[in-house]
Amino acid sequence: MKFYKSLLLFVAITFSVTGCKTIKLEPVEILTFKQKLEQLFPNSEITALSETEHFKKAYQIVLEQPLDHKKPEAGTFKQYVYLSHIDETKPTILVTEGYNAIPKTYELTEIFKGNQVQVEYRFYGKSRPDSIPWQYLKNNQAIEDYHKIVTKLKRIYTGKWIATGISKGGETVLIYKSKYPWDVDVAVPYVAPLINSQEDPRTQIHINTIGSKECREKITNFQRLLLKNRTTVLSEISNYANAKKMNFTELSTEEALEYATLEFPFSFWQWGGLCEEIPNETATPKELFNYLNKIVGISFYNDITYYDLLPSYYQHMTELGYYGFDITPVKDLLQIVHKPTNLRFAPKNVDLTYNPNYIKEVQDFVENKGKKILYIYGEYDTWGACAPNPKPHVDALKMILKGGSHSTRIKNFSTEDQQIIYNKLQNWLGYSVTIYPLEN
Repeated sequence: MKFYKSLLLFVAITFSVTGCKTIKLEPVEILTFKQKLEQLFPNSEITALSETEHFKKAYQIVLEQPLDHKKPEAGTFKQYVYLSHIDETKPTILVTEGYNAIPKTYELTEIFKGNQVQVEYRFYGKSRPDSIPWQYLKNNQAIEDYHKIVTKLKRIYTGKWIATGISKGGETVLIYKSKYPWDVDVAVPYVAPLINSQEDPRTQIHINTIGSKECREKITNFQRLLLKNRTTVLSEISNYANAKKMNFTELSTEEALEYATLEFPFSFWQWGGLCEEIPNETATPKELFNYLNKIVGISFYNDITYYDLLPSYYQHMTELGYYGFDITPVKDLLQIVHKPTNLRFAPKNVDLTYNPNYIKEVQDFVENKGKKILYIYGEYDTWGACAPNPKPHVDALKMILKGGSHSTRIKNFSTEDQQIIYNKLQNWLGYSVTIYPLEN
């Protein structure tokens, strides 16, 4: 019996001593937010930026993206992404830029006080290679860029995702939604056209019917005044070009004047021109030029802009479609541009075969299946003529601002209409998401 008592005592003491030993644990590695990004994008260049607005951190991320997502051996290009961070559980706003990206806080991001991921479109701005391989400037390749970025960032951001974009960027939102319906919870395209031909006639029908007859007559009269005063207006263009150090070698100033004159009605309605401001016969050549420059912008036709917009015209002429020109009001005054076309601004010696089915497939999806899409348009905006019309059975909301232009945003709507928008967003995203109404 004593032996068993001693044995039990020995075992108890042994367990006690063993229990007092210090067990060495491996250190727990806690990653910084930047380190998390570096893990997601191991071959990228990540640079901290100054945070603004409600954000706690901001970064520029330069990615090595494949030129062809199906053929990695084709090579890569550098794509610029701007990420602004507040909280990993907050909503994340994906901005699908249609062109270059200039870091700024978008309206949807303000409404949700969320994170923002702003992605420059491939081959635009800083994401443009020295020599563009045009065969890879396709919408499906761009959509794969976005899908790849979102898929990775969802490992960090666990809240709701909202995609938004303006004009061509809004069109990109709709294309993205049609290809990857579940990548984001809600899509909010602003003033986004879905154009159904290489030079869509619906924009011209819009120009011929919008506003009052008197206003449309003033527009035609102004176009004719520009060309009737060709010599003196051209002198004003030359003076302006010299002052701004602009060169017109891709297009001469004479051709630029005629294209700007033909462009004027489209831009007037697109940007919300005021009929009472249109110059009449009493205007000086300088006043005629100044107003043309205000509405169209003669710099649009200078060499730098011509070069910058080559990717845009390539996309419009091959997949996205664009608008055309009506020479009827000034046909007798034209000297150079007798058969105007936006093909004039597309890259040379490149296949510009137009695919008529690409956007039609996108339109079919968003109009018939495009759930949780909030469309924002301005009534007078010329691109509104090409807006999709979701069918009644589709859970979508299309808001058109009376008298609004291409600059229309949610903040421009009445308090009552804004509440309709907020209610719909709340319904789609759930009440765990907080909405911060904009201040008018």
